[in-house]
Amino acid sequence: MLLLIMRIILNLSMNTIQTQPQIPHLTKPRRQVLQIIHDSQSHLDAQEIWERARQKKLKISLATVYRTVRVLEQAGLISEHNLGQDHCHYEATSEDSHYHFTCLMCGKVLEFSTPQPQSMARKLNELHGIHIQKIHLLMEGICKECATSKNGRPSKKTGDNDGY
Repeated sequence: MLLLIMRIILNLSMNTIQTQPQIPHLTKPRRQVLQIIHDSQSHLDAQEIWERARQKKLKISLATVYRTVRVLEQAGLISEHNLGQDHCHYEATSEDSHYHFTCLMCGKVLEFSTPQPQSMARKLNELHGIHIQKIHLLMEGICKECATSKNGRPSKKTGDNDGY
């Protein structure tokens, strides 16, 4: 866990963004929430983080999870995403830029990479002196599986799927 935090802090300090986020004091609950998010292969919402903490017998309240994800996101240690639902999901901040597609029928989330948003940010900087600090790109539509299903509706709402 300490190696993870050191790697994240090192990545943040090497970042070229002009304004650096301040790294918060990482209390035990903050480290535990960060570890749960880092270990996940999916995008977790606050409720799911809390449930995983309970499964691990950690003594963290849901209110603590909400406060902690806000602090960790402001520090740049995790990323907050609105994946087409009425609440936010979180994932560990990564070095590589990626974006999300959410199926409006089954809720599947697909991660993808493309150079166009970074290219647009560079162009805006060249033309207008704008320094982009964060890019959020969410595409919504119907996944292949839902589009080809017999009745046009999946059998169940799957939510955020691991591995996509």
